[in-house]
Amino acid sequence: MKARHFSQRGFTLIELLVVIAIIGVLIALLLPAVQSAREAARRAQCTNNLKQIGIALHNYHDQTGSFPPGAIADESKGSIWAGSSTMSTLCWRALILPQMEGGNVYNALNFDVHGSNNGVGAGAWYTAWVTVNSTWLCPSDGENNGGLRDANVPSGQYPNGNGPINPATGSPATVVPVSNYAGSFGDNYCIGALTGTGGPWETPVGTTLAPGVPRIGHAGFWGTYFNETITGSGGQLRGFFAYRIRGIGKVDMASVRDGTSNTIIVGEVLPYQTADSNFYMNNGSTFGTTVPINWKTERVTCTDGRTFGSADWQCRFSYASKGAKSQHPGGANFLFADGSVKFLKESINLVTYCALGSRKGGEVVSADQY
Repeated sequence: MKARHFSQRGFTLIELLVVIAIIGVLIALLLPAVQSAREAARRAQCTNNLKQIGIALHNYHDQTGSFPPGAIADESKGSIWAGSSTMSTLCWRALILPQMEGGNVYNALNFDVHGSNNGVGAGAWYTAWVTVNSTWLCPSDGENNGGLRDANVPSGQYPNGNGPINPATGSPATVVPVSNYAGSFGDNYCIGALTGTGGPWETPVGTTLAPGVPRIGHAGFWGTYFNETITGSGGQLRGFFAYRIRGIGKVDMASVRDGTSNTIIVGEVLPYQTADSNFYMNNGSTFGTTVPINWKTERVTCTDGRTFGSADWQCRFSYASKGAKSQHPGGANFLFADGSVKFLKESINLVTYCALGSRKGGEVVSADQY
């Protein structure tokens, strides 16, 4: 009997191309969903980070009777802005380390010397300088370099070559610790609406402007004095964090008259877009609600040739960089004074946003406004 032979039919080229096309379509449909799920997980972690910071701030308040100052300073020991000053200018982030299981790092800090004073902090400062706590970093920010960025002016970090000495090399630290979370100094200088030609604009401190003219000044963005008067401006600290000069002044819960659920205390920032970003120092530790959310401030070269370091904020990468911004699509996370964390859209009305930055401005803000 003759054996039967069956030939096996293979795929035609057209069928193979159809299968490949279907697989490509499926991948194209699934990839955004996967990316969205990953971002949702990162945003949830960021939210949890802010909640932990909120718990630490409230514990600090319970233990001391007030929230921490934006930075501690002593004018009798030198200029606030001078790198040669002997004061520490440690910011609020450093002051709540014990409340965030960072007691060992806190104990390594030297409150009697400036951490960036050409290495005078030496080994003790350096130990704290290079210690990273992931709670202070947003996982969505791929530019924070794991919490340690290059210590140089072109990258916007501070200080540039005059940080604490690395005991292993005998040279200043080549990295700067950074954070994705900064404290709110409120809506200082938030007067009227933005101009139609570019947004927040620096105005020299002491300049008297007509009502309705936007004004942002150096003292506001770098930290106000704790007598609640911005030097030369006649304004008041409307947020939470400012300099404490020789121990005077404080912000406590009783001063949050606009309601704790309607007042921002901490928000997200991007270290690589924040001038003089530094975890421990006053530089870059605060932000204002005068700058729209996610207002990007990459360095640019101005038409007249000025670049980084010039007086123009568009060229300087400075004043307008002191705003809340994140890598989350469409907005950023904010910690409110009641301990809750809310995601605010970058399309939020600026007047509403400014009101949320004020702790005792008397504004009435409803939840449906943001």
